[in-house]
Amino acid sequence: MGFRMGIVGLPNVGKSTLFNALTRTAAAQAANFPFCTIEPNVGEVAVPDARLEKLAAIAGSKQIIPTRITFVDIAGLVRGASKGEGLGNQFLANIREVDAIAHVLRCFEDGDVTHVEGRIDPIADAETIETELMIADMESIERRLAGIARKIKGGDKEAVAQERLMKAALAALEAGQPARTVNVTEEDRKAWTMLQLLTAKPVLYVCNVEEASAATGNGQSARVAAMAAKQGAGVVVISARIEEELAQMPAEDAAMFLEEMGLHEAGLDRLIRAAYDLLGLQTYFTVGPKEARAWTITRGTLAPQAAGVIHGDFERGFIRAETIAYDDYVAGNGEAGAREAGKFRVEGKTYEVKDGDVLHFLFNA
Repeated sequence: MGFRMGIVGLPNVGKSTLFNALTRTAAAQAANFPFCTIEPNVGEVAVPDARLEKLAAIAGSKQIIPTRITFVDIAGLVRGASKGEGLGNQFLANIREVDAIAHVLRCFEDGDVTHVEGRIDPIADAETIETELMIADMESIERRLAGIARKIKGGDKEAVAQERLMKAALAALEAGQPARTVNVTEEDRKAWTMLQLLTAKPVLYVCNVEEASAATGNGQSARVAAMAAKQGAGVVVISARIEEELAQMPAEDAAMFLEEMGLHEAGLDRLIRAAYDLLGLQTYFTVGPKEARAWTITRGTLAPQAAGVIHGDFERGFIRAETIAYDDYVAGNGEAGAREAGKFRVEGKTYEVKDGDVLHFLFNA
């Protein structure tokens, strides 16, 4: 299981520059004019995880296969997008297809890069996009409510459930709150997801700051952090220009450059970790002489469903999972040492997989 994160924001906030750096490509044209990204550019990157390389070294794995994240660079939004202004209709269609939103906010001053609304105010920028998404959601809900009215009168249980959820979302939106603020029960989770509401998607605010503020942030990013805390959203501070420079460097030079800038890790690593936290994701590993591989699952996933991420047959024919915690695997210098230390466990269908578990699944074909 990977996931798709849409990179959104007003024009000229650094979206395409960040995308280019993250995906190590020049697929997205970064230029000083609106709508330079017309079709959504899509790039996959490996999720960095030092644990995977450690496991591979211990097991003598011939191949290392990290899990991957897909970034989608979506065309810049402007005020009025919900009514089709700019590339609004296309933006709204593209954003429905992602699992989460990385909302890039301009937190830097630069007279050479014009702002579409002539001012630097990341809070106002965030509100502009949020408002357009909320308007689009309200219009979508109102159309759908009208469309299922006949089914509701006929007593269709599914339509009645959809109406209840849509009315809850509409009430929140009319009160000026995004749909993600609605308290949804686990029983309703699948039906809620099927509504595909734009403002129901988790948001990670990406504060694009000047190079000098990459390590500490600045006054503007502090304002965004306060806003994110109130919303329960994620936030990460990045200098897109630094990330762009890092993308061009060999690994050794990049490490020295980060140290000189007072940074402990690349922005990509911090962004992905923040995204994992936002979506409640974690990683487990399969390790052997052929390959060491990372797999992404949601927190709380049970062993059979975790096995199903590898192959559906693993879940359908699940028998048991042989499990070693990452720290125990490393301390024992591999499976044999972990067994001798009593750290090797056999778990059944109700086992909740933990982050860092090294797993081997037994199943009936």
